[in-house]
Amino acid sequence: MELRLYDTLNREKRVFTPIDRGNVRMYVCGPTVYDFAHIGNARPVIVFDMLFRLLRHLYGESHVTYVRNITDVDDKINERAARDFPKLPLNEAIRKVTEQTEKQFHDDVDALGCLRPTVEPRATEHIVEMREIIERLVKGGFAYVAEDHVLFSPQAMNAANKILPRYGALANRSLDEMIAGARVDVAPYKRDPTDFVLWKPSKPDEPSWPSPAGIKVMGRPGWHMECSAMSWKHLGEEFDIHGGGIDLVFPHHENELAQSCCAFHRNRMANYWMHNGFLQVEGEKMSKSLGNFVTIRELLSDWPGEVLRLNMLKTHYRSPIDWTLKGVEESKKVLDSWYDIVGDDTQALGEPDEDVSAQLGDDLNTSGAITRLHAIASSRVGTSGQGQLDVKRNLKTSAMLLGLLGNTRKQYLASNPKAIVVNREAVDALIADRTAARARKDFRESDRIRDELAAMGIVIRDSKEGTTWEVAR
Repeated sequence: MELRLYDTLNREKRVFTPIDRGNVRMYVCGPTVYDFAHIGNARPVIVFDMLFRLLRHLYGESHVTYVRNITDVDDKINERAARDFPKLPLNEAIRKVTEQTEKQFHDDVDALGCLRPTVEPRATEHIVEMREIIERLVKGGFAYVAEDHVLFSPQAMNAANKILPRYGALANRSLDEMIAGARVDVAPYKRDPTDFVLWKPSKPDEPSWPSPAGIKVMGRPGWHMECSAMSWKHLGEEFDIHGGGIDLVFPHHENELAQSCCAFHRNRMANYWMHNGFLQVEGEKMSKSLGNFVTIRELLSDWPGEVLRLNMLKTHYRSPIDWTLKGVEESKKVLDSWYDIVGDDTQALGEPDEDVSAQLGDDLNTSGAITRLHAIASSRVGTSGQGQLDVKRNLKTSAMLLGLLGNTRKQYLASNPKAIVVNREAVDALIADRTAARARKDFRESDRIRDELAAMGIVIRDSKEGTTWEVAR
């Protein structure tokens, strides 16, 4: 199959051609570990897990390297640590917060059916690489020291040789536009308003390391520098795909690209820049003040992770998504019906459906792939024997490419906080007792058994062919 991906930098969908088919490389910006991840954070995790699965399918599991970082040095982490562990030294408190929050994050995204990345580096373990990049930028004239800060100069980048990309190309903005609309820190030591921090002095008790570029005081890296260093360390100066949410295009990814290209004198950092769209909740921007701020952990207390995953994948990754209760309920009904078809079948599965693969190959068109899965499920009607088995296998194999139906039906039900656990032998025995009561015209006993089954969450249906039952949805 052919894989085509939309590249934010070039603003077009292009055939994906890896630099090295034996080692396809992808970097995605990961969490800043200071609190529970919210449902908006889940979107890039699920989207790029979907891409990771597809790349492994195309090139082989051992030939794809997926790096997703952990940001463990940040002002929000410092504030949380001081609040939660006021009696501990700040650095010790920070470690507690980051370790605890990282575990929470892993537990949550594991429940969403996401594979662990190949490498998951922590920012604080890559200070050496950060300092080296900064030294290169200062030596090359792209950065300068001012009042114990190191700042990057977009003006210097744009004035350099033509090998380098234009600063602002990723965001598709000019420097003037960025000055007018950007989150720009005003500081007297800046030569230009668009200059941004690569390194800054640490405040007392904050995490700190020896500074680069001859600065005598201890300091800490800027946020953008962290990702440049980690991607370089684990993927090289140039790699295949860089991903994240659309909110990261500017300034984060724009600055990453600038730092890396100038440090290594390259015209690109990643061959494809991919960004997922925004997420709203019930038609409004998610906000604690609006009372619609919802964490992954809270949702998992009500729904299986696969339901949340399916609900996310129903919308194409580049489109905005409106997260609604009605949508989640519909997603659960779909998964319930699919698991009713595939059951506990764990036999060899074969290759995914060609149409599902083709849809995913078209810039991860998960909505189109899910439409095809509905068609596969519907094709079971009127089939029997080997035909039904073929539908089960096709549905399960094809859905697994999206990270769905990876469990048995029993496992899926066990992951459902609201699931009705059914003892099938007991239900079948009650159905037999009711059939016998109806045969002897003991309708009071028949009605009593019907009520008992209803209390168990079982719906029964009588027909000429006999009595069938199912779990109430």
